[in-house]
Amino acid sequence: MPSKEYVEKVTIGGVARLDGKVVLHAYDPCWADQFKLEEAKIACALKGKPFRVEHVGSTSVPGLCAKPVIDILLLVEDSANEATYVEALEKEGYTLRIREAEWFGHRMLKGQSPEVNLHVFSFGCEEANRMLAFRDHLRTNEADRRLYAETKERLAKQDWAYVQEYADAKSEVVRQIISHIEDSIQ
Repeated sequence: MPSKEYVEKVTIGGVARLDGKVVLHAYDPCWADQFKLEEAKIACALKGKPFRVEHVGSTSVPGLCAKPVIDILLLVEDSANEATYVEALEKEGYTLRIREAEWFGHRMLKGQSPEVNLHVFSFGCEEANRMLAFRDHLRTNEADRRLYAETKERLAKQDWAYVQEYADAKSEVVRQIISHIEDSIQ
């Protein structure tokens, strides 16, 4: 679980406070349509460059409750080479908010209307592969999807200073589900 100091260090423009409960919504099929519109914006911005875009996070899993924030995974040749993608994405309305060079070279840009978390990693990144495996597993495994939903709903009833605290509180159930994925591969 990252410390408050770490989150402040990697966040550009200050950490937004929640000071309350996380609001979850029932799955909305419109989230897939919103992703498609964002995917087109990203494709326009990065035209001629190698990239891959995937809908990840809870809004990408039919039947799963979620915060109404579209999580998108963007894979590029080198996430550390921000000059190859950040300015182009900023022209499409995204804002660079997180730079985690030491954590898989992760960058995160925010979009609005709809709210978007655009997670950027380099091709072949282990964390990106984990995100995709987690999404795919939840799409097909009802028991783990239900376990994850119940955990999210329980945690959402608590007050949190920052959304990151809520996300960190889900870590144990995420590790448990990932172990189920690994067990099924072996």
